[in-house]
Amino acid sequence: MDQNNKLLRRTAVGRCRHFAALSALAGTVLLAACSTPMDARNDAAFQSYGYAMDRPVVRPTRSISSFSDSLMCMDHMLREAQLAPTLITSKQIQDFSSRVPVAAKDMVITALSQMSRLSNAFRYVDYEVDIARQDTVQNLTTILLNNNQMQLQRPALYISGAIAFVDQNVVNNRFDVATSAARLDTAYSQNRNATVIGLEMHLGDFRTRTLIPGLDSANEVIIGGAGQGVDVAGRIGNYGVKFNVGRDYAQGAGGAMRTLIDLATIELVGKWARVPYWQCLTLDQTHPDFQRQMRDWYDDSGPAAQARLIQSSLVRHGYLPAGSDLLASNDPNLRSALARFQADNGMVVSGVLDFNTYERSLRNFVGLAPDGTLARVGWSGGGMMQATSAMAASTGTPAAGTIDLQIENPLPAGERPAFEEGEQVFLSATVSRASHLYCYFADASGGVMRLLPNSITPNSLVSANLAVRIPDWMTPNPAFIMDAGKPGTEAVGCFASETDPLSKLPAPLQGPALKSLDGYKSLADVNAGFASGLGPEGYVRSEIKWTVKPKRAAPAAAASTATQPR
Repeated sequence: MDQNNKLLRRTAVGRCRHFAALSALAGTVLLAACSTPMDARNDAAFQSYGYAMDRPVVRPTRSISSFSDSLMCMDHMLREAQLAPTLITSKQIQDFSSRVPVAAKDMVITALSQMSRLSNAFRYVDYEVDIARQDTVQNLTTILLNNNQMQLQRPALYISGAIAFVDQNVVNNRFDVATSAARLDTAYSQNRNATVIGLEMHLGDFRTRTLIPGLDSANEVIIGGAGQGVDVAGRIGNYGVKFNVGRDYAQGAGGAMRTLIDLATIELVGKWARVPYWQCLTLDQTHPDFQRQMRDWYDDSGPAAQARLIQSSLVRHGYLPAGSDLLASNDPNLRSALARFQADNGMVVSGVLDFNTYERSLRNFVGLAPDGTLARVGWSGGGMMQATSAMAASTGTPAAGTIDLQIENPLPAGERPAFEEGEQVFLSATVSRASHLYCYFADASGGVMRLLPNSITPNSLVSANLAVRIPDWMTPNPAFIMDAGKPGTEAVGCFASETDPLSKLPAPLQGPALKSLDGYKSLADVNAGFASGLGPEGYVRSEIKWTVKPKRAAPAAAASTATQPR
């Protein structure tokens, strides 16, 4: 017995000495490691992955709201109303709750800009008086203003408003349950909540600094969140295992605020311009579940059906020729068509078939069913593919889209456009897709000259759905001014193509702008030149005419019967 105890003591002492030696060695190594700086060069291979890991893994997408299509609708409505360009500015949209940290003023500017792409209805006066918010451009502006080297135009209107309230967790539901046993514990939890955000905006007269009665907007939106969690814990002997699984979602305030601001801007502008703005607020795309329903259809359809539907839509809009069957996503023709479609519809251009392209290309094939739910229109059985292909084949949709050429001078409804000698004429041209645009003027005496492009605006490529002013009356020094000439008929014709046609045109058409073209007496001659260089299907054209009348004699001055105020 004593021998066994001695053996155990010797073994224990040996283990203690061995442990002490290992501890000393570990301490020595640790001390040496801490006393010597680490060499960053040893981590070069590891750090080289930082360039790739720092990049986002999801493609950027254009920021849109439920009323993005309503803004485009308002743009068309304001253009039909022939609204003159109006200078506008806005105050800071304050958030006194400090719970919605968003750039609300910039969202207002974006909404006004999207309502002015075609109509040129608003131009925002960007001037900041708050010293804390002034930047380099503001400082330069102040210097030039003080030196009388620039003039700041006074806006006619201004927008005022604030985030009126943020009521957090006005509805909150929570459920928890747990069980416990000798060797197993379980728990389940669930919670839901809703927060209400209120926004109030008003439109004011800048000259008098008064808010215009009735031009107000007060709307609220709900954002919510929810979560579920499961906990499981078990014991086997002296060991334990625990698992926790959960899922949550939270609707951000940024998207909610953009929706509120878009809605408020539409209401204020619609009431001020006295147009039926409610027609733009009743679009099917404003349905709260529109994008969610589109996402469900996108996920359920699968890659093959997604490609087939999007391609049929591209055929319908003329981005692909009729009868195209390019189901391979890496087909260069399909990628090019997708890129052009994305650019023309204000999307981030990627040339990739993704959900955003799917939603934008098929949104016109969605409607409200009688029960108020969203329903697909003409998607079943490949009918949409056949119908759109047949439509493209029958109409011969040209590759360059269409040109919308309009007179911007206020004219009485239903009357043929007519101008007096010397009266200025203002036009605008809008292409349905990004194109190279060339515009020509034909006078009453048989002279033709090119207006666009010219030495001031030499680039011929213009974006889709963006009005090009002819001449650019918003520029202090336009390249030309278009005055009605001698009595007779004058006209302007515009030609658009996917590629720059200048090098393919006859030599006289390649000459400088704003000079008479030798040998060309009418727009028909110009059209013949484009047809010879590009072929009949290589371009689209649009033409608009007006009558020039002799200038009326000034009427004799009549005696004034008004009295001056004392």
